[in-house]
Amino acid sequence: MWEARAVHGRGGELLEWARAQRLPAQPLRRETFTADQDRVLVLTWWDGDAADDLPELPEPPAGLLTRPVHRWRFTSHGLS
Repeated sequence: MWEARAVHGRGGELLEWARAQRLPAQPLRRETFTADQDRVLVLTWWDGDAADDLPELPEPPAGLLTRPVHRWRFTSHGLS
């Protein structure tokens, strides 16, 4: 999971930037979300373990963010 918060009013620009990023390998699934406060969230699903060396979205251009990008890895335990 990749989550970033844009400078006020630049959420659309951050969304466009995130959607344009290509990874060196294709995930099983990729979804992009937005939230208030100009936040963008990108979820990717991979065939592997959380400890594997998997591609990550890079840091956006300097000056676009209010804080560093947050990244988390989760392990699925099925649907409930």
